[in-house]
Amino acid sequence: MHDLSRGRIVVTGGAGLIGSAIVWTLNRRGLDDILIVDRLDTTEKWKNLVPLRFADYLDADDFELQILDDPSAFADVRTIFHMGACSSTTEADADYLIRNNYEYTKRLAGWAVDRGVRMVYASSAATYGGLEADLSDECDLATLRPLNMYAYSKHLFDLYARRNGWSESLCGVKYFNIFGPNEQHKGDMRSIVHKAYGQIVTGGGIKLFKSYRPEFADGEQERDFLYVKDAADMTVHLAQSETAGLVNVGSGTPHTWLELVRPIFRAMSVPERIEFIDMPESLRGKYQYSTCARVDRLRASGYDAPVTPLDDAVTDYVTDYLIPDRRLDERVAATTTSQRSA
Repeated sequence: MHDLSRGRIVVTGGAGLIGSAIVWTLNRRGLDDILIVDRLDTTEKWKNLVPLRFADYLDADDFELQILDDPSAFADVRTIFHMGACSSTTEADADYLIRNNYEYTKRLAGWAVDRGVRMVYASSAATYGGLEADLSDECDLATLRPLNMYAYSKHLFDLYARRNGWSESLCGVKYFNIFGPNEQHKGDMRSIVHKAYGQIVTGGGIKLFKSYRPEFADGEQERDFLYVKDAADMTVHLAQSETAGLVNVGSGTPHTWLELVRPIFRAMSVPERIEFIDMPESLRGKYQYSTCARVDRLRASGYDAPVTPLDDAVTDYVTDYLIPDRRLDERVAATTTSQRSA
């Protein structure tokens, strides 16, 4: 068992959705000797940091330069949660993604492995490409065919870690469809819950894509949705458990788009109004109609907490965070996994 209280913790991407939720989870466990590493751009993701407790903040480029210039720097660090990356699935600058997602992760992981530092890093369910349903983290990586450059940049590092034997000590987390507080800065990469909430506020209803496969009715397309509080709790558990290799982090249960959005209307106390619109031709050939994580490895690692029911998670998000425009904060009455792990 890895003791998170021994040594400093680094959280890269610590101002982002999952990174800030990890810091919040650590704070709730009494841990605040944390170095947050990120790039604070022109968005307002800095607001995610305001309620959190941490020892220091460092720009991502400065952190990398210090490690390269002086490998003995940060000798007090014993744990790294590497969540920092460009997560845009529509980013077209392949050179940027290679440098930011692949090369940066290689250098940080090499530094961690050489010094026996426990490192958990963010891979992605997007690495599964066009596969549908029952997605296994024990599949042969060589068989995967990512569909966009973001996914490929993540897949490249998974392959590199395996070739170099690093997957025997590092833990790569394949996150599925994560939603929840602290995602305001993500633009088009925000969850459907956040986008739908905004559509309801401005227009009273939401729009979903029609189905083009007869076995799926409109709105019945499925995804594995997971509340960010659960995702952070699972990630911290994996760091403590010393689990190595790739691990799916999802609910293990598929839910439809309708199951996801209907609780939003109820939480807002407004009538349900859903319009189904045509899907762009460019998407129809590669649109996934059903995805679901196999979470056997996660459960085998000893994670036995129940996943927050989707209806409860959406209601918590809308009621406690979206309507009052709050970030994750220990002062906010916490539900779901935070109560189980407090």
